[in-house]
Amino acid sequence: MPQFNDREADLLETLSFIIPLPTPMQNRVKAESLIETFERKKLLLSPGETARRVYFVRSGFLRAYFIDDSGNECTTWFTGKGDLMISISSFFTQQPANEYIEVLQDCKLQSISWLELNAYYADFREANLVGRLITQRYFTLSEERAILLRTRSPEQRYDLLLRNHPEIEQQTTQQNIASFLNISRETLSRIRRKKIRMCHQTQKH
Repeated sequence: MPQFNDREADLLETLSFIIPLPTPMQNRVKAESLIETFERKKLLLSPGETARRVYFVRSGFLRAYFIDDSGNECTTWFTGKGDLMISISSFFTQQPANEYIEVLQDCKLQSISWLELNAYYADFREANLVGRLITQRYFTLSEERAILLRTRSPEQRYDLLLRNHPEIEQQTTQQNIASFLNISRETLSRIRRKKIRMCHQTQKH
């Protein structure tokens, strides 16, 4: 994926990094995609609502979560600049969602509707290829996370999260991080204290 550094991420640049897009398709995306800003704590989707749009993150940070039978929030996904946020099952089936999508940091999002996306698939073969590659990527990431939660230790899960989202500690709460890692907040605190001690010992040597 392209590196945007301090500037906003660009949807067409990201898509064109995957495969060059024809000019007519680029013009359609520019004309039809919706760019909006949302403040922290805004819910873009709630259970019972149908996901009508797929969001590209130009700036900011979001999460997806559901509430379990005990009333606990269970974070399933974090998404930052240059990536997509979508309720996959609700968007592609156009059925009510079972999850929330929440803005964690003020963000600017560029979105495309379900109808627009399917029109691109009908009109441009490149759209089908890009869509297939992106879908494969997200299904792969979802499977990797499922395996990770079952086979890796909490410390390994935390390390991987930090590699994928180096600024996660500043972007969301410890409770959200713990729920994503499927551990208690107390366990997360112990892991963080251990890493800090190890870091101090390394610096002394």
